[in-house]
Amino acid sequence: MRFFPAHVNKQILQVEYIVIGMHNKEYRPTLSQLRTFVTIAENKHFGSAAAKLGISQPSLSQALAALEQGLNIQLIERSTRRVIVTSAGETLLPYAKATLDAAEAFLVHSRGNGGAMSGPVTIGIIPTVAPYILPALLTSLSDSFPDLEPRIVEDQTRHLLEMLRDGHVDLALMALPSDAPSVVEKHLYDEEFVLVVPQDHPLAGRTDLQLDALDGLDLLLLDDGHCLHDQIIDLCRAADLNPSEATNSITRASSLTTVTQLVASGLGATLAPLSAVETECTRPGLATARFSEDVTAQREIGLVYRSSSSRTKEFETIGTLATTAYSQAVASYR
Repeated sequence: MRFFPAHVNKQILQVEYIVIGMHNKEYRPTLSQLRTFVTIAENKHFGSAAAKLGISQPSLSQALAALEQGLNIQLIERSTRRVIVTSAGETLLPYAKATLDAAEAFLVHSRGNGGAMSGPVTIGIIPTVAPYILPALLTSLSDSFPDLEPRIVEDQTRHLLEMLRDGHVDLALMALPSDAPSVVEKHLYDEEFVLVVPQDHPLAGRTDLQLDALDGLDLLLLDDGHCLHDQIIDLCRAADLNPSEATNSITRASSLTTVTQLVASGLGATLAPLSAVETECTRPGLATARFSEDVTAQREIGLVYRSSSSRTKEFETIGTLATTAYSQAVASYR
């Protein structure tokens, strides 16, 4: 073993540091490698990730290994039973997603030459909003941005937030607040609730209801997981009612259409968003009643998208059109 004076050893260390630094600066991951890392991290399974990307599992493993070798960091721990994102991987994952978002935004803008919106955009919408504003929204998008390719995903809030986080939807229309990390929320409109009762109910046609009118009603709810279910429970609490007593603990439905059919059959009453009235509450056997203007019985609908997205202006334009579509849906009730 050769020994050098201290000042020479220091110079050698400095040279080694510079060489390592140059190596790190020269390496640039490809979008394919970043997409591989993100997909594995999201699916926690190499087979599922490979299938989703449409490549073989060996190719997937090679792409991840090249990324880890280039960065000199282990991003994924893999064993025969499970896949774990390392702490370093968790730290870098949001940046990888942001890079992929930026690349997608680059392509979208290039298709439109920086002008009108174009290309694909995946919009998530909760089930108690989608049927009532989608026709007008999609018509407006088609008329204003003929090169845009909207794709619609209708699902419950929790699932939409998961898809938003994983990059499977670009933006979502839902009730606020979402209480989700790393997202931007934009208020679009406040929507009042309307009481739906059987046609011969004593409250039918009233426009001066107070919250205590809910006392004694057998309220029918959507299944757990629908935000409208939670909003009605919150409204009952605001009226100092016991939710378990005010709501029917047996009857549950997965759609507002089913709930209103049950009301028409005399099984109880429900609360519906104003935009749903024309579609759901005009069938025979149903009547509506509205709360007094001094009563706050409403929900906030907004736009939610990843804070890392660079398509803010496009999303806000879609949000503006959604607000207009809502105004058209409730115009006859204002």
